[in-house]
Amino acid sequence: MAFTPNKKQGIDPAQIAAGGVKLQKGISKEEQKRQMEEQKVALEEERIYRKGVASIKDLIAPASMIVEPSFVRLGDVFCRTLFVVTYPRYVTVGWASPIINLSTQLDIAMYFYPIKADIILKQLKKKVGVLEAQISSDAESGKPRDPISETALRDIEQLRDDLTQGIEHFFQFAFYCTFYSTDKAELERVTSQVESTFGAMLIYTRRAYFQAEQGFNSTLPAGNDELQITFNMSTSPIASSFPFTSAELTSDNGILYGVNRHNNSLIIFDRFSLQNANAIIFATSGAGKSYAVKLEIIRSMMMGVEVIVIDPEMEYKALSDAVGGTYINISLASRSKINPFDLPRPTGESFSVEDIIRSAVITIKGLLRLMLGKITTAEDSILDRALLETYAKKDIVPGVDLASVEPPILQDFQDILEGMEGTAELIVKLRKFTEGTFAGLLNSPTTVQMNNQLVTFSVRDLEDELRPMAIYTIINYIWNVVRSERKKRILVIDEAWWLMQAEDSAKFIFALVKRCRKYYLGITTITQDVNDFLTSPYGQAIVTNSSMQMLLKQSPASIDLIARTFLLTQSEKYLLLESGVGEGIFFAGAKHAAIQVVASYTEDQIVTTNPQQLLKIEAQKKEFEEAQQGGTPAT
Repeated sequence: MAFTPNKKQGIDPAQIAAGGVKLQKGISKEEQKRQMEEQKVALEEERIYRKGVASIKDLIAPASMIVEPSFVRLGDVFCRTLFVVTYPRYVTVGWASPIINLSTQLDIAMYFYPIKADIILKQLKKKVGVLEAQISSDAESGKPRDPISETALRDIEQLRDDLTQGIEHFFQFAFYCTFYSTDKAELERVTSQVESTFGAMLIYTRRAYFQAEQGFNSTLPAGNDELQITFNMSTSPIASSFPFTSAELTSDNGILYGVNRHNNSLIIFDRFSLQNANAIIFATSGAGKSYAVKLEIIRSMMMGVEVIVIDPEMEYKALSDAVGGTYINISLASRSKINPFDLPRPTGESFSVEDIIRSAVITIKGLLRLMLGKITTAEDSILDRALLETYAKKDIVPGVDLASVEPPILQDFQDILEGMEGTAELIVKLRKFTEGTFAGLLNSPTTVQMNNQLVTFSVRDLEDELRPMAIYTIINYIWNVVRSERKKRILVIDEAWWLMQAEDSAKFIFALVKRCRKYYLGITTITQDVNDFLTSPYGQAIVTNSSMQMLLKQSPASIDLIARTFLLTQSEKYLLLESGVGEGIFFAGAKHAAIQVVASYTEDQIVTTNPQQLLKIEAQKKEFEEAQQGGTPAT
C-alpha cells in the first residue's frame, strides 16, 4: 500500500520517515486533532510497509525449524551437536584432524575463557596439600604407593611452576561440533563414527540432549556459547587441539618435488622407499603435469635412476637433447622399429623358457585384438596355436637358449596362418599390417637400443588408429628389457588414457603396474582425461596400486569423481579447482600435503612447455647464433 501525505495539511514525508511529525503552532485545537489522526494513519501505514520489506534475516533463515530432543531440523536438513566432556592425561598434536578431514559437512566451534593465574595457583596449592597428605598417610599406614596420586602431584607441581613463570596460561576450553545431513540414518552413522574416533583417543563426547538448539547456536559464526560446557586446560594441550595440521614429507633421501604450501617446508621424497614406486598424475591441460614430470626425470637422473618415456606429443625432445638422452621416433616411415615378437633375455636368475613363451603368446594376443578388432572364441584358439607354431618355426621351444635365437616377425605369423584352415578372415585383416598401409610399423625386426640413462619413444607422427598399438608394443618391448636386467628405473606413460580405451591394453598396463615392483621399476601414469581413466575398472586398480599420487588443477566436470576416488575433503576440492599452474596435492603413502612445484632457472629453460616462453627461447637462440656468425659478442 502506498501513502502520499498531504503537504497542505503540514505533514512532511521526511518527518514521517524519521519516526513522526510535529504539529504546527497557531492553529485551532480541531485542526491539531485532525493532524494527529492523520499522523497516526501515516505511521501505521509506514509500519505496514516496513514489515513487508525483506531483511538479511529473512534471506538466511530456513523455511522451517523443528527442535527435537537430540537434533534440530532446518527444513530438510538434520543438525546434531556433540561436545567433549573429558580428555585423557595426554593427547597427540592435531587430535581433532580426523574429524576435520571427515567427508561430511560440519561446523566446529572452540571457545577459550582465560582465567587469572592467581586464582588457579590458589586452587592448585590446596590440591597439592590434599595429595601430599594422602601420600604421607598411605606411607605411614603401610599401604602400597598410589601411582595415580604421585603422577597427579608431579603434574600439578609442574603446572604451578609454568604458571608462575608465565610459560603456561590457564583457560576454560569448550569444543563443540555440529554435523549436517539430509538423511537421518546418515546423521546417526556419522555421529557414531565421530564418537568412535574420539573414543579411540580416550576423548569422550556427549550429544546435546534437550539442548539441541543451544548446541546449534553455539557453532554458528555468531560466536555465542549457549552450552557453556567447558574443561580446564593450560596453553599446551589447547595448542594441540588446533585441527589444521600439515604432513611433513621431508626425508634425508630422495629428490625435491616442490614446496609444502602449508608450512613452506621442502617436499623431498624417494618414491622407491614406498610400498611400490608407481605414481599417478592427474591434471587438466596446461596445469603443469608434464612440467612436474620433467623435473622429476632430471632430478632422478642425478640420483642414478634410468628413465624411459613414452611421449605422445614430442614434449620431451628438448629435455632429451639437453641431457644427452636417446630420442626414438616411432612412425610408419621411421627406421626405428620394434618387433612385437621379441622375448626377454633373463639373466642372473632361474627361469622357465616355456613360461616366457606362454607369456609372450598372451601378450601378442592382446596386441592382435587391438589390430584385428573383435575375435571369436574359435579364432582366439586358432591364434593361440598359430603363435606357438610361429615361435617353433624359429626353433623357440622349451629348453632352448633364448640368447642364441632370432625371434619371428609378423610376416612369419601370417605365413603360419595361411597354412591353417578357418583363417581366411584373419589373414585379410592382418595383411593391412604386413603388406598394406600399416606394413612399416610392426613387420620388422627390432632396430632400437635402450643403452642410455634417458630413452624417449615418440609416437606423435603416428595416426590415431595406430597409436594404441604402437604404445602397447613399445611398453611390451620395455617390459622385456626390464625383465632382462634388474635396475632402478622409471617408466613414464604420458596421456595414458589412450591405453584405457581398449580393455586389452588397459589390462596389460594394470598387469605391469602390479608386477613392476619385483624388477625395481616404477611406472608414472599421466593423464588429463580423468573421467575416461577412472571410469575404467583397470584405471581404478592402477590408482590403488600407485603409492605416490599428484593431483594438480582439476576441471569442475571431473572434481567430484576425483574427490570420491581420493577421499578429498571439501576444502581440498576447492584447492584443486582454484590451484594455479604447478599447484595441487601431493600424496605419498598415507601422507599428503598441498604442493607448489618449483624449478631453478636452468631447469625451467629445459622443461618448459609454455608456447610463449618457447618462442622467446628460440628467438634468443637465433639472436645468439646470428651474433656468433657476425663476430659480434653475444649478450
